[in-house]
Amino acid sequence: MLSHPVHEKLKSLRLYSMADAYEEQQETPDISKFTFDDRLGMMLDREVVARDNRLMTRRIKQAGFKHKSACVEDIDYRSDRGIDRSLMMSLSSCRWIHDHLGILITGATGAGKTWLSCALGHKACMRGYSVLYKRMSPLLRELEVARELGELEKDLNKLTKPDLLILDDWGLEKLLSKQSLLILEIIEARHGSRSTIVSSQLPPDKWYETVRDPTIADAILDRIVHSSYKIELGSGDMKESMRKVYSDLGEDGNKKQEEDKSN
Repeated sequence: MLSHPVHEKLKSLRLYSMADAYEEQQETPDISKFTFDDRLGMMLDREVVARDNRLMTRRIKQAGFKHKSACVEDIDYRSDRGIDRSLMMSLSSCRWIHDHLGILITGATGAGKTWLSCALGHKACMRGYSVLYKRMSPLLRELEVARELGELEKDLNKLTKPDLLILDDWGLEKLLSKQSLLILEIIEARHGSRSTIVSSQLPPDKWYETVRDPTIADAILDRIVHSSYKIELGSGDMKESMRKVYSDLGEDGNKKQEEDKSN
């Protein structure tokens, strides 16, 4: 069979990377030294890697991270930040997601809570887990709109399904009773079967001030605090906040990607 029909048939089956690998093999002078199994294996490897990369890219896009370029490899470990390197190396394996545990990140404004939560979420995407990032204030508004439109159940299902849910900026505003019940429903549905990252300026013992009903507050804290790793970020002895440091890092990373594409 001629090479052209084979190439076209591979494309018709949407095996695009395999088709490219096949075409490259046809143009390689010493390709005959490889066995049929070797050549087939190389083409299949190319297709598998390409599909894995596409799926990973899709997971990252669907997650909706605030910091899209955040990654654990870029974490700033200076001593006064309060980040344990060995703990982060352990969390990078994402075993905690497999075990349905959570992470609680606290610290002052500008300490890098959001960036760190996005970095951990990005690693989860790379490991094959589905992730969804949400800031609390917009999320509460979305749920209110969904309630008015009669689509609340649908939105709640979207929040309970991902392997990892990131709730950022917890406690910036006090929760109304109906909002507290919705958050409890989400946390309860995920408890023991999914993982959640919560970032907050407030330590957990201050959360009672943001949840009006103490009974609901107890229920929420019981399901989050006792099954989560705790990371308390220090601001570091710096003139600039970690928010600014990581923001600059992200800009440099984007610039580098653009330079790589142009070369």
